Amino acid sequence: MQIPKPMTIATRAVLVLFAAWMPLTVAAQTDEAPAGIPIESPVVVEACGVCHATDDPQILSRISYRRTTPEGWQQTIRRMVTLNDMVIDPDEARDIVRYLSNDLGLAPEEARAGAFEVERRLIEFEYEADRDTEATCSACHSMGRILNQRRTQEEWELVVAMHRGYYPFSDRQGFLENGMVGREPPAEGETPRRRHPMNRAIDHLSEVFPLHTSAWSAWAANVRSPQLAGSWAVSGRQPGRGPVFGQMTVTAVPGSDSEFTTETTLEYPREGATVAHTGRAIVYTGFQWRGSSDAAAEDAAWRQVMFVDRDWREISGRWYRGAFDEIGLDVTLTRVDDVPVITGVQPRGVRTSGREQEIRIHGANLPEMLSAADVDLGAGVDVSEVVSVTPGTATVRVTVADGAIVGARDVRIGRALGAGALVVYDQVDRITVDPPRGMARVGGVVIPKQYEYFDTVAWHDGPDGESGTADDLNLGLVEPTWSLEEYSATYGDEDLRFVGGIDQAGMFTPAVDGPNPERDGNRNNIGDVWVVAAFMPEGSDTELRARALLIVTVPLYMRFDSWEMGR
Repeated sequence: MQIPKPMTIATRAVLVLFAAWMPLTVAAQTDEAPAGIPIESPVVVEACGVCHATDDPQILSRISYRRTTPEGWQQTIRRMVTLNDMVIDPDEARDIVRYLSNDLGLAPEEARAGAFEVERRLIEFEYEADRDTEATCSACHSMGRILNQRRTQEEWELVVAMHRGYYPFSDRQGFLENGMVGREPPAEGETPRRRHPMNRAIDHLSEVFPLHTSAWSAWAANVRSPQLAGSWAVSGRQPGRGPVFGQMTVTAVPGSDSEFTTETTLEYPREGATVAHTGRAIVYTGFQWRGSSDAAAEDAAWRQVMFVDRDWREISGRWYRGAFDEIGLDVTLTRVDDVPVITGVQPRGVRTSGREQEIRIHGANLPEMLSAADVDLGAGVDVSEVVSVTPGTATVRVTVADGAIVGARDVRIGRALGAGALVVYDQVDRITVDPPRGMARVGGVVIPKQYEYFDTVAWHDGPDGESGTADDLNLGLVEPTWSLEEYSATYGDEDLRFVGGIDQAGMFTPAVDGPNPERDGNRNNIGDVWVVAAFMPEGSDTELRARALLIVTVPLYMRFDSWEMGR
């Protein structure tokens, strides 16, 4: 580690701005400030204590008063390198991230709310606890970045001051009373300080997301090195490719209590494809799995972000890749011991047709000598034959009686249980497109394209016969005919001709970025279209249709992490 370079003129100017603006965000001082978390790592003290100094050598200013995810600490180090000219060895940086993530991290209960941020999910999130705080923070970035932070009140004040110094437009964008974001009128008797939205946000965040919590105290006292070596059954879904099943072998790295290597085989039943992954992972804070894996058949590595359950018997989360992390795989890993495990059935729904149908039961440790009598699919579903069986898949033929009760069925093979893994239905009442709203970005010239993937889910209305109620039955994914239709937002805009196209797997490919001389006004190839799924259910003479809104927008010309990472 090397000592940072002398302060630049730009940095001095920023500090002057901080000094000028800080009074707007300073709350009334308390008699006793919250205690910081001691830093017991010599590596962290040596690397960070040069600038983050206090009278107590184990209490580092700023650092001891914050807790966050591994991604949060990694982003902080990148910012120090880029903005403050810190010079640090990559191995040393990894050690610092590991220590801070473990000792100044989050408890599982705290990390769940912001999981979508670290799993890189493009979702529509609403922070119901305080919509004004949400407007203040999400004017510039995801609210998930806030949900993954724990700070003292002074630290929340300082992080707001940092935004105002480095990103002055944040005042206009969200921090001040008359900014771009609409605000509720000030309450009667509010002080001028309190009227500023940033100060309302500081008050809320310091109360709801404080440094010290009972959840963290309990987890810090109980956290252990996870014992994850062994076999795990994999189940999940990849939008655009359908259900996924397989097996992962986890091996502990010698000499480490939290690092693992992985060998994974994934099967895509809809395509009949098998993909092998080889990877490596580290588990932070006893439960935060962060890994990567390479597949020989694919051109880019997958990032793995998962949560390890307290009993070390289930791991779940998202794997992703792509220029914008848009190619995703939702997975659940179930520990495999010496008993059979059932992870899913494909297809998920079987119809009360009275004729023979074939289904595949996926899992692990399935009995080699499996007979029809060993497979129990519930009342009204008769197993007539076991077609084939491997440790991971049993293919069976079943007949569903015409009078069978409609609803979910448990699947049992010996002591193995797949709760509600099979659904009996008499008709498909409707279909939906998932996601109901999607986004893609044109590109391909300078900035990569951002793709979007759609699936179609079949539904039965359930016992009450009404769509969209709690008793509706999810019959699983179906394969529709995909098409695009004009979304009539602007007369004559002809978005359908220019934004791109969708294939029959549900993958939308946007057009290249413009301007396009063939388009009226020499405009870019952006716009809004409907993504339409059409499906003819078995035994029906009526085609079902559903649609989702797709916004095709401009390239992401600026990413707040890319310039830091490229330094």
